[in-house]
Amino acid sequence: MAHIHLEDGAFSLQWTLIWWIISIVAIGLCLYWLRNVKKVDNRTITIAGLLTAAAFAVFQVNIPLFGGVHLNLTPLIGILGGPAIGGLIVLIVNILSAAIGHGGWGLIGANVLVNLVEVLTAYGIFRWLAKMNVGTFARAGIGTLIGLLLGNVVMLAIIIVSGVQGVTQSRADMLYGLSILAGVNMAVAVIEALITGYIVSYIERVRPDMLDGGRK
Repeated sequence: MAHIHLEDGAFSLQWTLIWWIISIVAIGLCLYWLRNVKKVDNRTITIAGLLTAAAFAVFQVNIPLFGGVHLNLTPLIGILGGPAIGGLIVLIVNILSAAIGHGGWGLIGANVLVNLVEVLTAYGIFRWLAKMNVGTFARAGIGTLIGLLLGNVVMLAIIIVSGVQGVTQSRADMLYGLSILAGVNMAVAVIEALITGYIVSYIERVRPDMLDGGRK
């Protein structure tokens, strides 16, 4: 799904640093929340470990469409882990992915922001729809779709604002090409929404305590 698959040097040093700084501030807020507001227990650490492993594995499964797309599981991370834990998970997944050549090291900051938007949105939508007595499958699916949609919007915005070094296309032409990619991503998002809906519905049946953050 939404992920900037560019090599190091694609963004100027200025924009690389800007996205890194913003992402560091966001991760700092996540750490502050976990340290001072919601304490981390063994159960939370276990869930975070499982989500990190699952997300990293799925992240590397390439679907050969328009140069390759993949699932993220970031909405599932948000629903099960919450925004603070989710922020740390997407940071780790992006670092591990860069280590094996899935995106450049300099793009980690930008990609963390993209994925964090997906985590936060899915978490918020899932909780909000719970107040309206919407079923679990629908809540998870809708949260996933909206989260991935906003993730794609943020991805497009970051690339257009930053510009890609060595590319002679105008920003309008870049936006057109990237919009096609975003459209493909959203087609795959429907599949991810269904998968996430089924997973969360199953977890609610067998381990409802894992959905404390999304319950009323």
